[in-house]
Amino acid sequence: MVINTNTSALNAATQLDTNSANLSSALAKLSSGSQITNPSDDAAGLAVSMKLSAQVARTGAAQDNVNNAISFNQTQDGYLQQVNTALSRMSELAVSAQDVTKTTTDRQLYQQEYTTLGSYVNTVATQSFNGVSLFGGKTLNVTTDGDGGQYQNLGVNLSTSSYTTATADDITSVSGAVAAVTATQTAIQQLASDRASIGANEETLGYYSNQLGSLSNNLQAANSRITDVDVASESTTYAKENILVQSSTAMLAQANSMPQTLLRLLS
Repeated sequence: MVINTNTSALNAATQLDTNSANLSSALAKLSSGSQITNPSDDAAGLAVSMKLSAQVARTGAAQDNVNNAISFNQTQDGYLQQVNTALSRMSELAVSAQDVTKTTTDRQLYQQEYTTLGSYVNTVATQSFNGVSLFGGKTLNVTTDGDGGQYQNLGVNLSTSSYTTATADDITSVSGAVAAVTATQTAIQQLASDRASIGANEETLGYYSNQLGSLSNNLQAANSRITDVDVASESTTYAKENILVQSSTAMLAQANSMPQTLLRLLS
């Protein structure tokens, strides 16, 4: 036995340091809810988690873009429903103006309402959504994923001749009223086509939105398996390490007292 070097105490101290570090790690994981509190915990897992987190963020941004595009199309259709009502009424007025029992004064009254409705349609053509023209006819490229994929959202143009001819007609004469009927029918047919296009846009974008939602959920689940702590398992580890720390502490105290037995040999 020696006095200067207490090997047993050194070994006990080393083991105490190891157990204390493990206990601190378990406590940090339980308190943070994360399996990776330091890069050294899982360097490869941390790298994968960072990539997954970035993809989740990009996917969320793409879903916002798609949902905003859906709102854009829904706004378009809301306006076009009113345009349909206006054009239908204009068509009705054009037929009524052909009544041979109506006087010029009567037709002028019809024209007044017809012009007002036409002005409404022309005004709708200038409306915008957050500064983006609703009816400029421009095709918008909507981002559909986190890697730059795009969907071509076909535009609607209310300034085409199909609409402007109808809104500019004069029904103060029978011949003008006949022409207006044809023009409003053409406008209504074009409107039906435009609304069908908007409906197709909404449907397709809805598929993309659902797809992105599913992707985001699964990416987050995959990331959770890497980073989120298993509380039940880590609680067991914490309890074990806590016991080992107490045991190591007791053994260190015991090892430190062993040199005292040498005093008996010297007495």
